[in-house]
Amino acid sequence: MRIPCSPPVLRGLTKRTALGGGLDPAPDGVYRHWDTLRHLTPPKGLSVEEWWFGIKLARRTLYRTIPLKQNAGDALFVFAMPDCAIERCHQLDRDASGRIALDEEVASPAARDQYLVSSLIEEAITSSQLEGAATTRRIAKEMIRTGRPPRDKDERMIANNFRAMNRVRELASQPLEADRIFELHRMLTEGTLDPPHGAGRFRRPDEDVVVHDRADGQTLYAPPPADELPERLKRMVEFANGGGPKTFVHPVVRSILLHFWLAYDHPFVDGNGRTARALFYWSMLKHGYWLTEYLSISRILRKAPAKYSRSFLYCETDDNDTTYFVLAQLAVIQQAVHELHQHLRHKMAETRELEALMRKSAERFNHRQLALLAHAQKHPSAQYTVEGHAMSHAVSYESARLDLIGLEKKNLLVRRKIGKTLFFAVADGLSNRLKRL
Repeated sequence: MRIPCSPPVLRGLTKRTALGGGLDPAPDGVYRHWDTLRHLTPPKGLSVEEWWFGIKLARRTLYRTIPLKQNAGDALFVFAMPDCAIERCHQLDRDASGRIALDEEVASPAARDQYLVSSLIEEAITSSQLEGAATTRRIAKEMIRTGRPPRDKDERMIANNFRAMNRVRELASQPLEADRIFELHRMLTEGTLDPPHGAGRFRRPDEDVVVHDRADGQTLYAPPPADELPERLKRMVEFANGGGPKTFVHPVVRSILLHFWLAYDHPFVDGNGRTARALFYWSMLKHGYWLTEYLSISRILRKAPAKYSRSFLYCETDDNDTTYFVLAQLAVIQQAVHELHQHLRHKMAETRELEALMRKSAERFNHRQLALLAHAQKHPSAQYTVEGHAMSHAVSYESARLDLIGLEKKNLLVRRKIGKTLFFAVADGLSNRLKRL
């Protein structure tokens, strides 16, 4: 990856340049880095350098500092809230933290639990794939759903990530502590590090940790010295728990900056990206953005990994301005929310379609079987017994048994025996099976 071109130094300002301070900090709603802006046509009467200077002057009036530095003694990192950032935060306040009106068919606890597990699995897989895990999605899902032990390092990364994401949900009601960060890192990296004893501890001064471009091996970034890490982590924890700027920091922005902070400090020998994303999830859930646990941020990042890396480089090459990373991550969250809403609309339409199909299937199913299938659509983890089915419909044991066996023969239910009791579980992919019938 090419390192972005650093902006020109702000000096020798002319009167015309000073007037440029009235320019929009994000022309056309886009917060551009100099590396992009220098190729565009500036407003009439300005050179591209003067245009940039005017934009920077406008941005400097918006800058707020956070207690993060490149190295001890350096200037603090900053972020701005241009209109495009405020608008995206407002949309997320509306779409990710309030009450979403859903049909009962897709909002039932069973349906939500099933989708939550799928989301956690997806995030575990793609977050690990971002770090190099090569296991296929099908194999990874089979491993997690069946609970079988991981067979290799790649599967271990994914299993670890799934455990850690569940732990994040448990910690969401608690303040962040340094020990919790080490715990999450240990969970995420156990059995995957080389050397193996690097889990759950700071990297040491003798451990040369740098960030390379996976494509060409180019060094992109060298993190702060190891001896600064304890103090840096202390400041990060304070920021995560509401400290830092005296001015208001939007909760989503604070969560994104926490992600950036840990990734920038790179306190561990490996697994920093996975830990940073876990802290982002913790912070979003802590601040009431409950829909976040149904999102897979890493899946969006994996589609365009270069954008993720470039947003870090833009910050480092432009006066420690983290706005580039904030805006990039706001776009990622919005995309994840949009895809979730699309999925829910699809599920609503699918449920209604299947209900209509079943109403036309009187010759295939009797009314009791149709009632059970409607229930199974809304409760995919349900299990049925002959006795329970007989009682629900006031029919004989034999009639109930024939109902369930009939559905089993059509591969819609799966027979299981626990002790002496016979159960009929909902078959995987019930919707698709019904469509095929």
